[in-house]
Amino acid sequence: MLTLVGRGWGCARALAPRATGASLLVVPGPRLVLTFGAAPESWATERLYSSADLKEKLDMSRFPVENIRNFSIIAHVDHGKSTLADRLLELTGTIDKTKNNKQVLDKLQVERERGITVKAQTASLFHNCEGKQYLLNLIDTPGHVDFSYEVSRSLSACQGVLLVVDANEIDLKNADPERVENQIEKVFDIPSDECIKISAKLGTNVESVLQAIIERIPPPKVHRKNPLRALVFDSTFDHYRGVIANVALFDGVVSKGDKIVSAHTQKIYEVNEVGVLNPNEQPTHKLYAGQVGYLIAGMKDVTEAQIGDTLHLHKQPVEPLPGFKSAKPMVFAGIYPVDQSEYNNLKSAIEKLTLNDSSVTVHRDSSLALGAGWRLGFLGLLHMEVFNQRLEQEYNASVILTTPTVPYKAVLSSSKLIKEYREKEITIINPAQFPDKSKVTEYLEPVVLGTIITPDEYTGKIMMLCQARRAVQKNMMFIDQNRVMLKYLFPLNEIVVDFYDSLKSLSSGYASFDYEDAGYQTAELVKMDILLNGNTVEELVTIVHKDKAHSIGKAMCERLKDCLPRQLFEIAIQASIGSKIIARETVKAYRKNVLAKCYGGDITRKMKLLKRQAEGKKKLRKIGNIEVPKDTFIKVLKTQSSK
Repeated sequence: MLTLVGRGWGCARALAPRATGASLLVVPGPRLVLTFGAAPESWATERLYSSADLKEKLDMSRFPVENIRNFSIIAHVDHGKSTLADRLLELTGTIDKTKNNKQVLDKLQVERERGITVKAQTASLFHNCEGKQYLLNLIDTPGHVDFSYEVSRSLSACQGVLLVVDANEIDLKNADPERVENQIEKVFDIPSDECIKISAKLGTNVESVLQAIIERIPPPKVHRKNPLRALVFDSTFDHYRGVIANVALFDGVVSKGDKIVSAHTQKIYEVNEVGVLNPNEQPTHKLYAGQVGYLIAGMKDVTEAQIGDTLHLHKQPVEPLPGFKSAKPMVFAGIYPVDQSEYNNLKSAIEKLTLNDSSVTVHRDSSLALGAGWRLGFLGLLHMEVFNQRLEQEYNASVILTTPTVPYKAVLSSSKLIKEYREKEITIINPAQFPDKSKVTEYLEPVVLGTIITPDEYTGKIMMLCQARRAVQKNMMFIDQNRVMLKYLFPLNEIVVDFYDSLKSLSSGYASFDYEDAGYQTAELVKMDILLNGNTVEELVTIVHKDKAHSIGKAMCERLKDCLPRQLFEIAIQASIGSKIIARETVKAYRKNVLAKCYGGDITRKMKLLKRQAEGKKKLRKIGNIEVPKDTFIKVLKTQSSK
């Protein structure tokens, strides 16, 4: 099921919260209306340029503003965005029709391995319709909420979007697209007669999508005679050419040789190359207002290309474009090189990858056990996992990733502390810096408004799961006779690790979950320390709710007992809150058989030897230094993340 929305900037922006928020999770029916596979041979291919033409630079002046359509595809995970994009690329002749054309715009290795889109990609399609030549700029966006920042940046360059809704395969007997149309009208207020029933796998009715794009999405409102004003909405780094900036031109023209200025840094650059993505880089003579393409201007430092920056011609300053709202990290984790000699290489890799993914925040950090590193902020757990995987695959970096935490807040109690911290309310992203209760009036934890859509037979189990995660029910609505939409206010730290997996398990995979930021609420939080023979291990300090401290501390001690190597003395593993021990495990010492040389004789001699051994171990335990190996940290932290 496909709904096309596009009646100016207002429509695209109005749809943005739906596309990235809970309402897109209305997933009626078992599986897809957008199915997967190669296009049939019966498709007609109309192409503006032949293959020979594309070897030369394109003349983009052949496309007046009224013949340009900039649009994005928005959907939830696994609803078929990339498959629809493949079919549109084939239908316009941008790529050849082959059986291997799957996820053409998903260029990253992590995207192909996981089968999801994590990076927005742009492709310019040339289409001939009713004797007119159109330029259709497609931006394929991610579907998971962790990559909502990619979606928001994509919408800034678009005047409309395609909303793809999973409504089961329209070719199957049990398909019921009419029911899905009614749900879309009820939940989104989108008229059912605007929906287009397609199958991207079989190519059914996909031609009507291109027609609807041209008819329903308006051309961009731009002025080519005004001075250049270009918005940088994405960027990548090339080792030989430097920064490649993806730009949307709102005014003017840009060509090779122009001198441009960054409104953010005020640095001057000379344009070396401009072009469009087709979907690979295709140089052009010029780019004109209303068009979307790329620009290379000799930016060598990754800090020079700021997402949301405005570029203008030298000595022709313009009012900067609004840019983007900064991404708000929801999850923080420490990242350290396995070998400290790789620190500079990892630093360079993180800088280049954050250029490509500007929603990641970076703070320097250090640890006694793990050395120098960083504390990174992510939009969610999947975002963190994908970032780590890209570091390993694209930059061959080997890292230690600590347990993910959420940003807490503390309201300071005295004017002296407020003067010291320079603010009354401080944010804590590192658990080791959690202030003592005597210094604060209250602690605050982040909360999210979660939306769960499920078949009604699983409602009871899911409600019990939510209650166990300290969630407060806000709303319950029947979408139709079989589906329920539940809204809960969740503490973020209760869902950040394994809530989604538990939800899928309870609902046999049919329930869907999405969330949006809902601010902070007061909570009874405590800092839980992990002690080894009385010494705190800073890397394992965690912030937990008071009611769950015992169970979490016990689980952590058990994991450490399994991972810590034995010593010549006993190791006491303890979880504590302040001076109170709430859980304990013991790693037994290696024991030398001091009685091996005793062949009979008085029992007092044996007792004397055992007593001397016990005293020696007691002394060794006092002066012995426990060094936790890095591989132990890796095992404990990985085990904790997977729980």
